[in-house]
Amino acid sequence: MSSIQWPFPSPARVLDTLRSGATRRVRRWARKRQGIDALSTKLRPGRVYILPTGVGLVFAIMVFAMLLGSMNYNNNLSFVLTFILIGIGFVAMHQCQRNLVGLELSFAGTDAVFAGQSIQFRIAITNQSKSARYGIRLYSDSEHSDAHDLQPGESTIFLLPVATQSRGWVSLNRFGIRTLFPFELFRAWAWLHMDLRGLAYPCPTKQPPEPPPTMVAHGHRQHDARGEEDFAGLRKYNEGDPPRHIAWKAFARSGQLFSKQFAGADTSSQWFDFNEIAAGDVEQRLSILTSWIVSADRTLEDYGLRIPGKEFAPAHGDTHRRQCLEALALFDRDET
Repeated sequence: MSSIQWPFPSPARVLDTLRSGATRRVRRWARKRQGIDALSTKLRPGRVYILPTGVGLVFAIMVFAMLLGSMNYNNNLSFVLTFILIGIGFVAMHQCQRNLVGLELSFAGTDAVFAGQSIQFRIAITNQSKSARYGIRLYSDSEHSDAHDLQPGESTIFLLPVATQSRGWVSLNRFGIRTLFPFELFRAWAWLHMDLRGLAYPCPTKQPPEPPPTMVAHGHRQHDARGEEDFAGLRKYNEGDPPRHIAWKAFARSGQLFSKQFAGADTSSQWFDFNEIAAGDVEQRLSILTSWIVSADRTLEDYGLRIPGKEFAPAHGDTHRRQCLEALALFDRDET
C-alpha cells in the first residue's frame, strides 16, 4: 500500500517558517532603529529589552491562581503571600533590566585562525557603576560566551566564538548581551551592530607535497639564529628549534633546555611559488602554500612567497608569516 503524501506542510515546518520570518523582520527593525554601533558602546535603558522566561510565565500563572483562590476564600494570609510574590516578580523585572543598563562594551580584537577553526572575538565589558552585575553573557546566532559576574569598576574580556567555513574575512555583524539575573524569571537583552570581522587563513593540507627543487635557493650570509659553522653560545630553547641544536649536556647539568647558537652560517631560503604547484585547483594550491609556510616557520627557515600580483622576499618571523598568510587568505578576495 503506497503512502499518501499530505499536500500541505507540517505544522512544525509552518511554525519554523513563521518564526524565522519574524526573527528576520525584528532584526531589520532593530538595526534600522539603532544604526551602526561604535566600537565602544554604552548601553542606555532604551537599548535593553525584557520579556518573561518560561519559568517566569509559570510563576505568573501560579501567582494569578493564588490570587483567585485568595479572593474566593477571602483568606488574608493567602493575600499576603500572593502580594509578596507579586512584589518579588516586579523587583526581579526591575533588577533584570538594571543588570545590563550602563555597561560599556568595546571591541578588543581577534586573532586570525585557519579555515575550519572558530575565531574568538574578544569583547571587553566594563562595569563603571557602583553595583555589581551578575550572570552576563554574550551570544550570536549559534554560539555564546561563558557567563561572568562584574564587580564595580571591573572590566572583563568575553570570548565569543564564530565558526569559519572558508578563507577570507569572517564578519560578526550582530551580537547580543543578555542576563537572567535574578531568579531567571525574566530575560533582558540588547543587540549590538558593530560590524566586526576577523581573518581566516586557508586550511593547511594535511599531507602536502615536498616543495620542488627549483623552489629552493642556497646562499652564504651571516645569520645568528640558525648558523651551523661557528659556535656562538647558548640561548633559551624555543619551541620548534631543531632537536640537533639542543644542548643535551647543558640539560643534563642544569635540567633546563638550551639551544646551541651559531654564526657565519651556510643558510638556505625557499621560494614558494603559486604558479609552480602542479595542482589545478586554486584553493588546493593555497592550502599547499599555507602548509609550506607553517612548516618553514616552525623550523625558522627563510622563505619567500610568490602569488599572482604579489611577492614577498625571503625572511622569517611572525610578521613575515602573518603577511604571507594574509596574502593567501585574501587572494582574489576583497581586501578592504
